[in-house]
Amino acid sequence: MFPKPQVALVPNTYEYESFPLVKPTGFREYDARWLFEKEINLMGVQALGMGIGTLIHEMGVRPDLVTGHDFRGYSSSIKYALISGMMAAGLRVKDIGLALSPMAYFGQFELDCPAVAMVTASHNDNGWTGVKMGANRPLTFGPEEMGRLKDIVMNAAFTLREGGSYQFVEDFRDRYITDLTNRPKLKRKLKVVAACGNGTAGAFAPQVLEMIGCEVIPLDTNLDHTFPRYNPNPEDMKMLHAIADKVRETGADVGLGFDGDGDRCGVVDNNGDEIFADKIGVMLARDLSKLHPNATFVVDVKSTGVFATDPELRAQGAKTDYWKTGHSYIKRRVNELSALAGFEKSGHFFFNKPVGRGYDDGVLTAIAVCEMLDRNPGKSMADLYSAVPKTWGSPTMAAKCADEVKYEVVDRVVKRFTGLKGEKVGGHAITDLITVNGVRVVTDDGTWGLVRASSNKPEIVVVVESPVSEARMREMFKAVDAVLHENPEVGAYNQTI
Repeated sequence: MFPKPQVALVPNTYEYESFPLVKPTGFREYDARWLFEKEINLMGVQALGMGIGTLIHEMGVRPDLVTGHDFRGYSSSIKYALISGMMAAGLRVKDIGLALSPMAYFGQFELDCPAVAMVTASHNDNGWTGVKMGANRPLTFGPEEMGRLKDIVMNAAFTLREGGSYQFVEDFRDRYITDLTNRPKLKRKLKVVAACGNGTAGAFAPQVLEMIGCEVIPLDTNLDHTFPRYNPNPEDMKMLHAIADKVRETGADVGLGFDGDGDRCGVVDNNGDEIFADKIGVMLARDLSKLHPNATFVVDVKSTGVFATDPELRAQGAKTDYWKTGHSYIKRRVNELSALAGFEKSGHFFFNKPVGRGYDDGVLTAIAVCEMLDRNPGKSMADLYSAVPKTWGSPTMAAKCADEVKYEVVDRVVKRFTGLKGEKVGGHAITDLITVNGVRVVTDDGTWGLVRASSNKPEIVVVVESPVSEARMREMFKAVDAVLHENPEVGAYNQTI
């Protein structure tokens, strides 16, 4: 028997060292994240591992699993606690060591493992930990699997089995890098800023970019799990501004920024202007649709409306499907529709065959950006960006809201806007409400505002965009924010326009 997890324990007590601590809200829509020690302890991680093993056997999946961990001071200890639980539940575990999340996904193919459990808190601040899981490559768990996993773990409904084993896979980093760089070298000599925020990507991205023929200017590439300058998050304006400064200082052709576990990439052009990831998606879709006409692209509801209206994409016969935000959702949708690629405003990009294997890989995204520039020898990154129809868009803005109430608050906001349909918001009539993921309010001039619950943090996300003017974008934000903050549970934003 294994003790039933507790939802709250006081650290530095007998009970804390004797019982598993697992806060239920750590089970998110498509992965799991907790504040380590406050919301989960090592025994709780062990319980999570037994839950993963129990679920994989329940799903009838061959019990071979690849695991790795990101560069945080506590991630390796969490991984070994997870491994002990997974082995107890009969999983045959292959450990690739310090890794990027896409390196673990690559391991599912390279090591013939149907399942994956990558220990990472991604771009979350220090103190957070989590696991990205899947049992059907290249997909990761969605709400159904995560809900079942939560039930198993919180009720200690584990099925322990014989047959669990452990193998450490040596030199797997080299196999991953070899796979990425097994391609023709760039013809165009590109000077590239590679910014890693002192996260895990620093051990991978600069070398890969050099191997494909770039001159690399490293920025915060030494691994330091205290993240001394800023959080490794290419949606964070601090990181983007640091990249922009380095691009202008060095005269680089492009700046590329990677998040904490290397599955996302942010881009700054040669003028030092930050390009939001959804616009990079438009540029890559334009480039790829020339090579693959009539392609389908999947984008999340946070992304620009240009995907649906761009004349060049229409001329190439490209089709766009707007879907739920979240790496698991977009990955699944790309797979379902056999789309060529999927793009999220957060910087998760999913390249399907023949470009990739369907999972999100920030280093592969960086390669795709460089190859796009290589195919346009007379044009700079700024030239390609200026060719995209102009819109005024906000960064992703996140307002604090407790995990326990954030979905209820968003439901209230959806009902509020539903009641306003046909009326004016920000001085313009509402023409459409997209409610596949929160609510995207669209007005008669194409301006829109999105409100949705964050899938992995205690926050509510707001994004606004206008094809008309910056003033219209700000009007929409003011209108959307006013409705959101009718709810007293909503706190301050992490950043605003």
